[in-house]
Amino acid sequence: MCELLGMSANVPTDICFSFAGLMQRGGGTGPHRDGWGIAFYEGKGVCSFHDPEPSAQSRIAQMVREHPIKSHVVISHIRQANVGRISLENTHPFCRELWGQYWTFAHNGQLDQKLFQLPLGVYRPVGTTDSEYALCWLLGTLREAYPEPPATPELFRFIRQQCDQLRELGVFNMLLTDSQHLFAYCTSKLNWLTRRAPFGEASLKDDDVVVDFCQQTQPGDVVTVIATEPLTENEQWQQMRSGEMQLFVEGLAVTVD
Repeated sequence: MCELLGMSANVPTDICFSFAGLMQRGGGTGPHRDGWGIAFYEGKGVCSFHDPEPSAQSRIAQMVREHPIKSHVVISHIRQANVGRISLENTHPFCRELWGQYWTFAHNGQLDQKLFQLPLGVYRPVGTTDSEYALCWLLGTLREAYPEPPATPELFRFIRQQCDQLRELGVFNMLLTDSQHLFAYCTSKLNWLTRRAPFGEASLKDDDVVVDFCQQTQPGDVVTVIATEPLTENEQWQQMRSGEMQLFVEGLAVTVD
C-alpha cells in the first residue's frame, strides 16, 4: 500500500514539517520505496516534483523538506508499487485539466482489473497504474455530466458517487483537488487534523523533529493536514470511516448536505 498526505490552509503555508515525517516512510521507517511526488498550488498554477527513487534517500525530497514552499493546497504521495512498474510516469500525484483548472489526484490502494473495462472519454493515462486510470475515468465522467462547473454541493455528491463505484473494485483511498476544494475519500485508512489557535507543539513519529506552531503562525491561521497514518504522536487525529468523503476549503472541514 502507498501513503497519502494532503494540506488545506486559509493562508499560504509550507508543509515542510509534515513532509519530513512522510518522506521517512518512503524507504526509511516504512516500506514505500517505489517513488514519491508532491504538488503545490499557487493560485491556479501547480508546482510539482516527482521521483521514482525512495523519498527517504531522495535529494529532491530533501530539497522539498528544507525549502518552505508556501501554498493553500498540497497533495503528496509515497508509493509501494502493485500495479505498474516503478517509473517516473507511474509516480503520483497525477494532474489533468478540467474547466480551465488543474485537478491533482493521488490514490492509495489496489483496484480490481475490472477497472480497466470502464470506458474512458477524453482523458487517457500516460502510465500503467490503476490509480491514473481511475482518475481519467472519474474526471471523464465529471466532464461529461457537467460541461460547466456545478455548485459545490452537487460537485461533492457526484464525486462521492463515483468514488463509491470505484470502492466496489477494491481499496480506494484518495485525495483530489482543483486548487480550492480538497476532497478526501476513505475506504480503509485516512486521518486528518486541523491546527488553529491556540497553537502548540507537535512531534513527528518518524523523525526527531518537534515544532512549536505558536512561533510560526498567526492567530487567524487554519491548517488541516490529511494523512494515511497520523504523522505526529502528541496530537489528536480524526480517523475517517470506510465510505466517508470529506471536503476541506481554506483549512476547514465543510459539511455538505
